[in-house]
Amino acid sequence: MADPDSLGKQHSCEETDGGTSQKGQSFANLKHRAPQLPQDEEELRRIVDLIPQTILILNSEGKVIYANRVMREYTGLSLDEVRGDDFRNRVIHPEDLARLREQRREALTHPVPFENEQRALGKDGIYRWFLIVYNPLLDEQGRIIQWYVAGTDITESRQAKEALQASELRLRQDEEELRRIVDLIPQNIVVLDSGGRAIFVNQQVLDYTGLSLDEVRAGHFRERSFHPEDVERLREERKKALAGAVPFHNEQRILSRDDNYHWFLVRYNPLLDESRKAVRWYVTATDIDDRKQAENKLRQDEEDLRTITDTIRQVIIVLAPDGTTLYANRVVLDLTGLTLEEVINQGNFVATRVIHPDDVDRVRAAREERLLRGAPFELEMRCLFKDGLYHWHLLQYNPLKDERGQVIRWYCTATDIDDRKRTEERLRNENLVLREEIDHSSMFEEIVGSCKPMRQVLKQVEKVAASDSTVLILGETGTGKELIARALHRRSKRATRAFVRVNCAAIPQSLIASELFGHEKGAFTGAVQRRPGRFEAADGGTLFLDEIGDLPMETQIALLRVLQEKEFERVGSNHPIKVDVRLIAATNRDLQAAVAAGTFRQDLFYRLNVFPIVVPSLRERAEDIPLLVEYFVGRYANAARKKIRHIGEQTLEQLTGYHWPGNIRELQNVVERAVILCETDTLVVDESWLRRESADSLRPREGLSALADREVEMIEAALAESHGRISGPSGAAAKLGIPRQTLESKIRRLGIDKYGQKRQPRNSV
Repeated sequence: MADPDSLGKQHSCEETDGGTSQKGQSFANLKHRAPQLPQDEEELRRIVDLIPQTILILNSEGKVIYANRVMREYTGLSLDEVRGDDFRNRVIHPEDLARLREQRREALTHPVPFENEQRALGKDGIYRWFLIVYNPLLDEQGRIIQWYVAGTDITESRQAKEALQASELRLRQDEEELRRIVDLIPQNIVVLDSGGRAIFVNQQVLDYTGLSLDEVRAGHFRERSFHPEDVERLREERKKALAGAVPFHNEQRILSRDDNYHWFLVRYNPLLDESRKAVRWYVTATDIDDRKQAENKLRQDEEDLRTITDTIRQVIIVLAPDGTTLYANRVVLDLTGLTLEEVINQGNFVATRVIHPDDVDRVRAAREERLLRGAPFELEMRCLFKDGLYHWHLLQYNPLKDERGQVIRWYCTATDIDDRKRTEERLRNENLVLREEIDHSSMFEEIVGSCKPMRQVLKQVEKVAASDSTVLILGETGTGKELIARALHRRSKRATRAFVRVNCAAIPQSLIASELFGHEKGAFTGAVQRRPGRFEAADGGTLFLDEIGDLPMETQIALLRVLQEKEFERVGSNHPIKVDVRLIAATNRDLQAAVAAGTFRQDLFYRLNVFPIVVPSLRERAEDIPLLVEYFVGRYANAARKKIRHIGEQTLEQLTGYHWPGNIRELQNVVERAVILCETDTLVVDESWLRRESADSLRPREGLSALADREVEMIEAALAESHGRISGPSGAAAKLGIPRQTLESKIRRLGIDKYGQKRQPRNSV
């Protein structure tokens, strides 16, 4: 570190034995001329050290005699090291040494300021760029006494400058590359200014026209290259389109260097400024001469074709690629009563007037879609002829394509298919009538049967299906109660909504409420999340509760609320949920007896029993057994890929004579087993499969209680009094004060002859 007098000691180095040198005297004189400086050299030194620049003081030969603190801290060198002869070699970048040495040697001999840029090594081992400014201190004779050197860190600005230079270089390279690409594009490209004057064309334009870029810019391109017949038209089109500043295109003929005109499709696209004004127009020209020649040739050929097609007695129509009518032969005009001008110039109006109103939208949508595909297609439609009648026609469309596969024409022919369509319609109507007859006679949805009891049931289904009334389906197990429920749903206004089935007997009583009404998370052990119930799932549709008689009492109460108020609450919630559900219930139990026994709520029974339907057992509809057997044989034979054409006569007798305690479900299982085992085309049933019951087993059980005996006596007395009549004001049901269906169920269950014959004593054979 230099002593405080280092700035003054710099003069001693210039002294000789004879006294102060001339330079020292000059400096002293200069010192007297200089502005007043702080007298305290320590203060002066402090100021220099605080300047945020590197400061050096050099003698007249350029040797360092002082360096400020910023300089020393940046380099990490002491003042003595800075004064050393190897200072520059240690600090300046090796690549800059030779250049700077030459610059300083020349510049230090001239008493004028100068500067340079160089890289200096910091104590962190990193070179940074500095702008070094040299200012000389001169004596009265203009001779150099000292050099004051200030260094400013310009690393960031230097990097920015280099980045800018690199970017400019890349832009120039990109521009050259872009120009090469544009010149190599096999298409004519022109750039116009906002007024439509050419300012650039690519090499393709110059090669095609034989003009130079200067000639194009001078306006010779338009004058010498456009076809004379197109000039006026193009001038008006361009003037109007350029003013609109929107893309446009036109077709024109351009003269080539070999003096031949070629047709081009010219597209103009504007470059807009912030005010939406065009500042440039980019123009591309595509050679379409082959296409135009093909069109001209086609036009000539069409003249010959028109003469031929007018003599053909079939509808022929020629269309443009977009479906616009170009020509219709004489047959079209004769049949429709239209003129060729009407067909061509009023295409949409004519189509709406000729095509049947019910076919217009369908035909238009299908035609537009298939025209885009470019493949042959057909359409059927009704067309109005001048006789005022609509006739069905089959229109067949075939495309004509050029060498590139582009559609240039569509040829349409029409064939009268009115007789065929009318025949199809008649057959369709006949089939519909036949199907309806079958539905009413033997098939109703999936229900097979034509006996009187089943016809009565199906008639009831038809009547109640359209309403939202609750239906209670009664019948023995296996009689097809679920099929009746599905038929009710399919023929109701809710047919498009959900049909949800719940078997109340198959769900544990502790879970039935959750199954029907859903539950909230945490409502009970295992309820890890909210779960909607079957009522929510059936909202808007139909809920079928099978085996309704097995519902626990607490669930019956909740069900009654749903039927009354159309709302319920999930298990674990107190927020009511509104639902719109039609309820259909079914059971094979005697609900009247359950009400009497206290296991079924009477108010719920009345809510369910709005429209009861009693499904007859199979033994009550024995005449349907052959039809059912045939139906099941056909279903299972198809599934097993077997051809069973006959049913054994003895087998039919066995099946018809069997009591069928399992009803249709048992019959279905027997037929399925027989089909699986059948090895011929005749179905045979093993007699051992049919468990015959004795007459005694069909009678009521011997262990009837005294209460049951009393009930039998009351029913028999009422039947005798009403002469076997059950329903009606004077019937046995009215006399006993119970519904007709309940009385019929009791008669069957207790083995009572409803025509007045009393039950046999228990000890009779």
